Amino acid sequence: MGSPASTVASVRARAELASASDSDVSGSLEFASTDQGVRITGRIAGLKPGSTHGFHIHEHGDCSSPDASSAGGHFNPTQQPHGHPAQGQRHAGDLPNQTADAEGVATVDVLAHDVELGTGGSTDILGGAVIVHAKPDDYTSQPSGDAGARIACGVITRD
Repeated sequence: MGSPASTVASVRARAELASASDSDVSGSLEFASTDQGVRITGRIAGLKPGSTHGFHIHEHGDCSSPDASSAGGHFNPTQQPHGHPAQGQRHAGDLPNQTADAEGVATVDVLAHDVELGTGGSTDILGGAVIVHAKPDDYTSQPSGDAGARIACGVITRD
């Protein structure tokens, strides 16, 4: 058995984040299958220095609308309530908030449990979207944590 986040398959993907809702936010994320879920790494730029933002996987790989509403709701194949990614019931797409540094850049390194990459199963996030929100996720408000406008969106595509 490998380390907790070792790569178990060569399945890799990426998402290029483009601004939404008239923001200046952009970024690049990489996704890799592990024996514990999917590791998401990368950078999100154009954020207000020191600000914290909701960060989620959404159900549709469609970032075409100006406000990214075309990405649909949080990825939730098991129909759970919204919640904290490390506690109890939650959407599979509920991820930890991301905080920008003094230059307005958030460095992402998240292990998304309960999702897969490129399997074709019900928890496969390939073809979905990643959204950065204007405000932090409060992890309690239903159905989406009161995280505000969608300020960046990227479709998860195979590398």
